[in-house]
Amino acid sequence: QVQLVESGGGSVQTGGSLSLSCVVSGLTVSDYCMAWFRQSPGKERETVTTISTADTITYTDSVKGRFTASRDNAKNTLSLEMSSLLPEDTAMYYCAAYSRPFSVGCGWLVSSYNKWGQGTQVTVSS
Repeated sequence: QVQLVESGGGSVQTGGSLSLSCVVSGLTVSDYCMAWFRQSPGKERETVTTISTADTITYTDSVKGRFTASRDNAKNTLSLEMSSLLPEDTAMYYCAAYSRPFSVGCGWLVSSYNKWGQGTQVTVSS
């Protein structure tokens, strides 16, 4: 059974930092494209970052230079280091695994991922 469990969310002020973690069981993270998504109330879920099996990491423009994603193959976990947080970063953050292993490239579409965690809330106040 595949499980993804996020943690590390919380409430911070503008300019603050948070570190999110995603512990994965039931699949090997190094075999899959992995990603972080976020969703705010009333908005569609959006892709924040993807990590390919070749460790190529891509970010949505709004978080470039502020967020850093990584994968720890030994621990089978994902991390998302977030700094210089803004109120518009407020959302539920989810980690997810691609629909199939050993994909050459990572899809950017939410629909390309079919294994999801329950999410962790990040709230940034001004």
